[in-house]
Amino acid sequence: MSWKSLVAAVLLGLIVIQDAPANAGPDGITIGVLNDQSGPYADITGKGSVVAAQMAVEDFGGSVLGKPVKLISADHQQKVDIATSIARKWLDLEKVDLIVDVPNSGILLAIQDIVRSKSGILIAAGGGTSKFTGEACSPYGFMWVYDSYALANTMGRAVTERGGKSWFFLPVDYAWGEALSADLSAAIKASGGKIVGSVKTPLNTPDYSSFLLQAQASKADVVALLNAGADTINSVKQAHEFGITQGQRLATGLFYLNDAYAVGLRTAQGLIVADGYYWDRTPETRAWAERFQKRHQGRMPSSIQMGVYSAVLHYLKSAAAAATDDRDAIAKKMRELPVRDAMVPDGRVREDGIMLHDILLLQVKTPAESKSEWDLFKILSATPGEKAYRPLGQGNCPLVAQR
Repeated sequence: MSWKSLVAAVLLGLIVIQDAPANAGPDGITIGVLNDQSGPYADITGKGSVVAAQMAVEDFGGSVLGKPVKLISADHQQKVDIATSIARKWLDLEKVDLIVDVPNSGILLAIQDIVRSKSGILIAAGGGTSKFTGEACSPYGFMWVYDSYALANTMGRAVTERGGKSWFFLPVDYAWGEALSADLSAAIKASGGKIVGSVKTPLNTPDYSSFLLQAQASKADVVALLNAGADTINSVKQAHEFGITQGQRLATGLFYLNDAYAVGLRTAQGLIVADGYYWDRTPETRAWAERFQKRHQGRMPSSIQMGVYSAVLHYLKSAAAAATDDRDAIAKKMRELPVRDAMVPDGRVREDGIMLHDILLLQVKTPAESKSEWDLFKILSATPGEKAYRPLGQGNCPLVAQR
């Protein structure tokens, strides 16, 4: 080939590159599910969240912007250093466009800072600190299932109004427990109740005896277990063994379907909790849950796993509507488009990143009320997102004009 031909070929290549549509990256969209796959939250997130994300990709069609959607996952092992290392590698080397799930609020806040300064979008399904969409909010961070304010506001008010006027808190000792304590305190006080004591508990501790004895001695109307996952399971079981439920009410910050299944209805019956979704709410949620059950060891989905599906599906819809993989354009579309899927018939994303949808007040069924293996909760009420979540402008989010 002559030098003139070579120059012409190079120029032609440049022209082709410049004229090619710039709406999709060379490798398409990559989604990373980052969660706990071996620790206390493995059942409620873990591999089940990966299955849920895969179902969303498949239901969308497997590709977006003419490129395939790639799904990867990793176990953050409940350690901030491991989680942040994975996130940096994903964003810098593997060009991950979306990080989703991220149980453990301390880890979630750390990932928020990394994504803000690097690339991609972050959607929280497992982590739930209200700080995430408050003072730590980001144009690229979204809250999809619940946050500590919405759960506390829904559950705290309801239990206090039912006669639980004095409370003793046992919060887990990291960001989630701190956030839930603050939000629950506000809800209780607003309803005329009071907090008579609080003792922090270590993450993943096997022995709650000393903490429960302090709560029992307080004579509080309600003992609040402000933890999640295996910690909730252990503390509910031990509270039952100590006979706390005979003289005091027991409330939990989060008590998932998987927790009720592990504890058993005889021990957990009567517990009132709040959550973002429940598999048996509508014909649409039931149909989706049955599909999930066939693919995930015969287990019904937790609210987090349902939320991962909804979040990934909305992200893909937004990327397609934006006709680009640019994160600013996708984040804008995520706020513009309504959220409609099997879990959320009519949701919307606020300026601060909260996806507004109903928060459910649930009660664990008695053995006599349950009709099947996974028929574990009854729905007492559904609080609209506008009433359940913190009013817009009151969370100190820099993206929102304070009111």
